[in-house]
Amino acid sequence: MKFLHLGDLHLGKSLGDYDLIADQKFILNRILDIIEEYSVDAVLIAGDVYDKSVPSEAATGVLDSFLSRLASGNTKTFIISGNHDSDDRLNYGSTLFKTNQIYISAIFDGHLDKYVVSDENTNINIYLLPFVKASQVKHFFPESDIETYEDAVRTIIANENIDENENNILVAHQFVAGKGEDPALSGSEGAGTLNVGLVEKIGYDLFDRFDYVALGHIHSPQRVGRDVVRYSGSPLKYSLSEANNEKSVPIISFEGNKQVSVELVPLKPMRNLRHIRGRMEDLLKKSNVTDPDDFIYATLTDEEFVNDAMAVFRQIYPNTVKIDYDNSHTREIEQVDISRIAQNRSFSELISDFYSLMYGCEISEEEMNIMRMVAREAGVFDEAD
Repeated sequence: MKFLHLGDLHLGKSLGDYDLIADQKFILNRILDIIEEYSVDAVLIAGDVYDKSVPSEAATGVLDSFLSRLASGNTKTFIISGNHDSDDRLNYGSTLFKTNQIYISAIFDGHLDKYVVSDENTNINIYLLPFVKASQVKHFFPESDIETYEDAVRTIIANENIDENENNILVAHQFVAGKGEDPALSGSEGAGTLNVGLVEKIGYDLFDRFDYVALGHIHSPQRVGRDVVRYSGSPLKYSLSEANNEKSVPIISFEGNKQVSVELVPLKPMRNLRHIRGRMEDLLKKSNVTDPDDFIYATLTDEEFVNDAMAVFRQIYPNTVKIDYDNSHTREIEQVDISRIAQNRSFSELISDFYSLMYGCEISEEEMNIMRMVAREAGVFDEAD
């Protein structure tokens, strides 16, 4: 039997000013082609289906179309919630979806949802663990010592009757690390990837009872500890730090009892995300321009700041997301000790200097009063200033 592992779709996400719905439709269609090409029996979606807890109409439409195509192809689909998803919204209609072999586990109720997938040779147990926090799990196991995410997941698994002689898959959405080694982050996972004291971090050895662990939460595709504990990564690049990622989807094959293999199938997006660097004149030379419709992050090395650089860039690269500079001026600023700049200077002086630097003119009294009001409400402004 063959399974395709997905995670972190983040449907409805944007990149800077750009809507990614068309790009997400494109990559999901490519994934549907892969499912057909490889005769995939089931799809595992490891959370963060949506980018926001209240998804847009366009985002829900993309998921509806994708799931409808899977159901019409008689492909079983197993979905869990991630930290970006609304448990209740993702869970809506889950009972009805089961009639079309779409199984959703969005709300932890004290145990892992378990499903069995079979062919003439093999039975495979699929366990679904939606994103959980220690406080949620403590509610169901009040007698257990649960303080961290690892405590929570360990308790859940310990209370399940898992037969290690059978073939077992777990789908989970947590921050899982190897021994002495954290997974490579992409920067687009969002707030909460690393909590204070790393209480969210879970050791991969908690999952030794499973033959494959389909993880979501980290956007860079990678194994964790062993080949069969794996983040699929997001299907698209969602931040500059992912520019050099090679996106893929894992195909997991069970050839018999405990005989598991993983193949990574590359994903090519409709529009790539690239980071280009150099002098503006060189970057925009016709001979140097390739794939102009890609999403572009540009780092300019010009010593002088270019007026309206974004507008100029977008004439050639219409999907330019961000422009920054790396020159002697920016490097000098990076070396400045911010604490010494603020030493013995008033709030008004600091704001005036910053405003002058940014806009090339003096701040008005009206604008200064607004800044004082905002700072006062934020608790960073002393009335005596």
